[in-house]
Amino acid sequence: MVLISAVRDYVNRMLQDISGMKVLILDSQTVSIVSVVYSQSELLQKEVFLVELVDSISKSRESMSHLKAVCFLRPTSENIQQLRRQIANPRFGEYHLFFSNMLKDTQIHILADSDEQEVVQQVQEFYADFVALDPYHFTLNMPSNYIYMLPAVVDPSTLQRFSDRVVDSIAAVFLALKRRPVIRYQRTSDIAKRIAQEAAKLMYQQESGLFDFRRTEVSPLLLVIDRRDDPVTPLLNQWTYQAMVHELIGIQDNKVDFKSLGNFPKDQEEVVLSSEQDSFFKANMYENFGDIGMNIKRLVDEFQQVSKSNQNIQTIEDMAKFVDNYPEYRKMHGNVSKHVTLVTEMSKIVQERKLMLVSETEQDLACNGGQGAAFEAVTNLLNNESISDEDRLRLVMLYALRYEKDSPVQLMQLFNKLASRSAKYKPGLVQFLLKQAGVDKRTGDLYGSRDLLNIARNMARGLKGVENVYTQHQPLLFQTMESIVKGRLRDVDYPFVGNHFQQGRPQEVIIFIVGGTTYEESRCVAMQNASNTGIRFILCGSAILNTRRFLRDLEEAQRAVRSSSSV
Repeated sequence: MVLISAVRDYVNRMLQDISGMKVLILDSQTVSIVSVVYSQSELLQKEVFLVELVDSISKSRESMSHLKAVCFLRPTSENIQQLRRQIANPRFGEYHLFFSNMLKDTQIHILADSDEQEVVQQVQEFYADFVALDPYHFTLNMPSNYIYMLPAVVDPSTLQRFSDRVVDSIAAVFLALKRRPVIRYQRTSDIAKRIAQEAAKLMYQQESGLFDFRRTEVSPLLLVIDRRDDPVTPLLNQWTYQAMVHELIGIQDNKVDFKSLGNFPKDQEEVVLSSEQDSFFKANMYENFGDIGMNIKRLVDEFQQVSKSNQNIQTIEDMAKFVDNYPEYRKMHGNVSKHVTLVTEMSKIVQERKLMLVSETEQDLACNGGQGAAFEAVTNLLNNESISDEDRLRLVMLYALRYEKDSPVQLMQLFNKLASRSAKYKPGLVQFLLKQAGVDKRTGDLYGSRDLLNIARNMARGLKGVENVYTQHQPLLFQTMESIVKGRLRDVDYPFVGNHFQQGRPQEVIIFIVGGTTYEESRCVAMQNASNTGIRFILCGSAILNTRRFLRDLEEAQRAVRSSSSV
């Protein structure tokens, strides 16, 4: 709740103190930041009659002096130049400038010099430089997310821009929370170390005055880790509602696009899937797919009851009551059809791609030992004509991550079979994954086989049996959070930056995963927060991953490494 509330509060403050008709001017990133916390109808209530992108505003010369421009932009040099041109030849009566992060003095001077007609009424910094998807989960939607996998020598300037953007947004989160953290990072990751050190430099040196909040007894913890420490989670099929929708259809800024799935009515081509705006989704976003079907049936039954009572209109009072309740009825109708459509479409995909068969083997590869049986299961699935190329690739990747040291001969057999069976197979992609995230590169105990405690836990789970074979996997993040709660996160694996150490157990922990988060991990964080350990966790990352996005990042990184080595 905390991050969504912070961003909503900033948007409220931007809009409510400026009376009259307004145009809201955003850039390609702040449009996502605003859209996930504020609906269009809420903007209308604040007298926002037009929403425009800053680069399209510059192309139009039509004067609208009756409108007041509220600009909410990232403080990039491109945006400052766009604004400079706007202010020099203003289209709107007034300009109220809000930036999502810290402005440089030089940028303020550029804007001041351009404002010859004195149309700028105010310039403020509102620290909402992140996309708050869920109460404890935010993202940055980084377009070139694959950059984190590259050695610094391949593309130093792009890597610096990537790092700067991450540090900016981490800074904004702590400014919004009015806290300055103690910072730790994953020792085996160069990019995690770089981001952690640059964030510490910004908060403790360059802008130390800005971060000098009233000291809480224990500073919050910022932990910067690398996606490659757990490459298994983004490769698995998902079976809980939110994670499954993203895996099979795709969610972008809490919206689901149905256009790729076939012909849908115009008003149903894109639907909103937000825990803030949809009570059914909020109650069911972490539920198993089997339970969702039953819960949707209950939702449909409730709707049919309401529909029946609405058909029984006999008096003028009945009619007035129906008209009063109609907006709520229509909203309920939209909600029911949205969830029925989602579950219907996902059921089709599960059947077409034989995902229950595939997922059972995936879960075995992720959670249980037994290399011989695993090899046989993967080989059988590679031979199965119904299995898609993407699912074949992920099965071989999961096998390779688990058994890269145990069975090199059988691994080569799987590589060859994959290449012969899958037309889309990119040669060397599995090997590239092992170079990036193989056992020698990882810090955490991904398969619970190094640490005596994890081995015991896995044995206990094996003896007790698993409630659901499709959701037995737990992300590595679960162990990391457990270690933090118990004060067992090892300094040698996750060193502190500088001489700022943790005094006692933190009450607030922000975990940033360089390379992106998954909805399975955000569910894990929500469950952890619900267990009332006295620590509140917030998860964030450079992008939201599903298998398709993770594979695309791998392919782009592989391409970049190859082209740099051929130069």
